[in-house]
Order: sequence, then structure tokens, then C-alpha cells
Amino acid sequence: MSTAEELVGAGRILARHELVTAFGHLSVRDGDTMVITPPVPLHGAEAPDCRVVRLNAAALPPGVPAEAWLHLAVYRARPDVGAVCRAQPDDATALAAAGVRIGPVTGHAVLAGAPVPVSGPAVLVRDAATADRAVAALEGGDSLVLRGNGAVTTADSLGRAVARMWLLARVSRTVALAAVAGDPHDLSDEEIASWRAVSGELLDRIWIYLNLTATRENAP
Repeated sequence: MSTAEELVGAGRILARHELVTAFGHLSVRDGDTMVITPPVPLHGAEAPDCRVVRLNAAALPPGVPAEAWLHLAVYRARPDVGAVCRAQPDDATALAAAGVRIGPVTGHAVLAGAPVPVSGPAVLVRDAATADRAVAALEGGDSLVLRGNGAVTTADSLGRAVARMWLLARVSRTVALAAVAGDPHDLSDEEIASWRAVSGELLDRIWIYLNLTATRENAP
């Protein structure tokens, strides 16, 4: 399977879980370039429409979404990142709007990248300078909520980045419920370290689950 085919397949999984609608993008690092999905709803994206962009590009090629600048900024700042997932998890956006922190309150929250920073201001990321400012909030983390406009998750592989976005959506609901019920408490440093030590293994299992679910739903 080509990188473009993997991207559109992952995009359909995001759409199936209502993490993207009209907006959302996926990309994968490929040497000194990235491959990114086209500016169409991910449930309808096709592999031939994916585009290749050089990581040092000063301008975007035709057919590349303006939000590619956000992906480029991540890859330029973080050599360890191999894939970027940009989606619209509603609960994460709501928590940021309410000023509620997504902290490492559960093991799954740790896997999702908690504590998750929030970038600001809430402006559309459509140029290199705005993208650089947004990504500065990510620092060495795995996930970032864009104030007023969804979230970004990163990983060393596409499957792990998508799994992390799926987790971020679920964890955001948990945090919202916990905040209503009482005062959420972070896990201890030792507990957090135990989850981070096996994050790759567990994210891979989630990616397998997401693929199996998609296969069963598409079965005749």
C-alpha cells in the first residue's frame, strides 16, 4: 500500500468516528518531504489527490491545503515526528474554550499526550508565521489543542497519530465528566512514567482496533 493510500484510509477512519467533517488533514514525513491529504472532506479523499510538499518549501504547490503550513511547522520543529493528524474533536475544543485543562488524569490521557497544551490566539493557520506560533506551544509534547479550532496529534507513525487523536477525543469526554463531578487529580509521576513506557505498544493496539472495526463495518 502506498503512503497516499494509507493516508486516505486513515482519513476514512477519522471520518467514521466523526473526528473530521468538512475539515481535517493527515500527513506523513517522507525524507525531506511530506505527503498530505487534499483540501476535501477526508471521507471522500482519493490517493491520487494527495500532494507532496518539500519540508523547506517557501510556498505551497497547487492543490495543497493552506493548513499544510501547520504540518510543515511541526516537522521542521520536531525531527522525531513522522506523522501529523489534524482533526476536530468537539470535546477537546469545548474544554479549551472553558479553560479546563486536559491533564494526565487517566492512563489513556497520558497516551493521548496529556497534559495537552492549548495554543492561541484563535486564528486560522494559513501561513508559515501563524503556524510557527501555534506549534511553539507544542514544544516536546505529542498533542496540541488549537484554541477555537480542533486539535493536532503527532507520532512517529501515521497509525499512532490517528490512535492518539481518537484517544484525545475520548479522554476529553472523561475530563469533562470529571470536572463536573469534582476536582480531577493527575496521576503520580511514577504512574505517568509507567504508561509512557509502553505508549507505542498500546497505541499500536488501538490502531489495530480501529482498522478491525472499519473492516467489519465495511463487510457485506
